[in-house]
Formats: sequence, structure tokens, C-alpha cells
Amino acid sequence: MNDHISSAYDRDLEVITTLIVKMGGLVEDAITNAARSLGDRDVELAEVVRKADKVIDALEEQINEEAARTIALRAPVSKDLRAILTVLRLAASLERIGDYAKNIAKRTSVLVEMAPVSGSDAALRRMAREVESMLKDTLDAYVRGDAQLAEEVRQRDQEVDQMYNALFREFLTFMMEDPRNITACMHLHFMAKNIERMGDLTTNMAEQVIYLVTGVMPEEARPKGDRTSYVSDAR
Repeated sequence: MNDHISSAYDRDLEVITTLIVKMGGLVEDAITNAARSLGDRDVELAEVVRKADKVIDALEEQINEEAARTIALRAPVSKDLRAILTVLRLAASLERIGDYAKNIAKRTSVLVEMAPVSGSDAALRRMAREVESMLKDTLDAYVRGDAQLAEEVRQRDQEVDQMYNALFREFLTFMMEDPRNITACMHLHFMAKNIERMGDLTTNMAEQVIYLVTGVMPEEARPKGDRTSYVSDAR
């Protein structure tokens, strides 16, 4: 009987894991496309990102329902329960990252009407590529149960913070040199902040993977860059 329950639980978890990987792939695409839409001034691609967010949201709801059903039917305990709780936290973080990508896409539609700010598009794309790479590695670490890879992702958050701080200072300089840059730089700053928050959420996901694999949350504080600004962007 216990073997039967364990086998059923394993099948349920496999279904949920497949959904998480699917959701993660869509979020990776959203990050890439949001940054590309800015660099290419591609309003149509920005709209693709905005519409795709609904699919990401629907997947989170499906994952939540599957997880709730598994808990109700299988009554998992110990590591099995930890696996289900981890899935719920990963899905919530992925949903928020998708929201930030959507916010970037929304601002792209405004920025296409303004003169480009020198070097900003390329810098934001580099920052977005780093976060997308971190997310991919986090999802790989989750699937493989690789705590070491998750810890490597955790350490890389500092690089994203440093990119953000450098961009923030550049935008301040552009605004002080020419007040005509203020509106565009404010939009670009919020985009950079969105990407920085994506990095934080991805790092949170990496910590959840470490907890899933080891049963212990990392005690050592993650390395952080000098926090220049605490401004955040609402949904």
C-alpha cells in the first residue's frame, strides 16, 4: 500500500515538475524578448511579451491546483512535502518575474517614441541575459537536484546588482547633463530595476532549490552589490 502511494506521489510530482519547467521556459523567453523589443524598438514583440504573461499566470494557477490536489490525496510528509512547498514557491517567483518582463514590455511601447539614450539598450540587454542565464541554471539545478549549481547562481546575484548600480549612475549623469533625457532615463531606470528584481527572485529560487536538496536554507548572507537605489516598479 505504501509503495502504491509513493508511486502515485512520484507521478504527481513528475507532472508538476514538467509544468514548472514549461513555465520557466516561457519566463526565460519573456526576459529575452522584453530586452530584445527594447533594443530593436519592436512594439509587436513587446506586445507578444505582454500577451504571453497570461499564459504564465495560467500555468501558475495550474501548478497550484496540482500541488493542492497532491497534498490532499497523498498527504506527503518530510522531504516529499518539502518538494511540493518548493514547487509552490518556485511558481510564485516565476510569476513575478513574468510580471517584471511584462512591465519592461509596456515601457518599450513608450520609449519607441523617444530618442535613444546612448548605450542604455545594450547595457540592459546584457543585464537581462545574465538574469536569463541565472534562471536557466536555477531550473536545471532544480530538475537535477544540484545544490552546488544553485549556490553558484546565488553568488552571481552580486554581478546583476553591480550592473544595476552602474546603470543607475549613468542615468543620473544623463539627466543632469540634459534635462531632455529625464523622461527616457526614468523609464530606463525602472526597466533596470525590474531586471535587478528578477535577479533577486531568481536567487530566491536558487535558495529554495538548496533547501529542497539539503533540507537547510543557506545561512550565509548572499553577496550584494552596493544598493544605490531602492525604487521599485509596481505592477
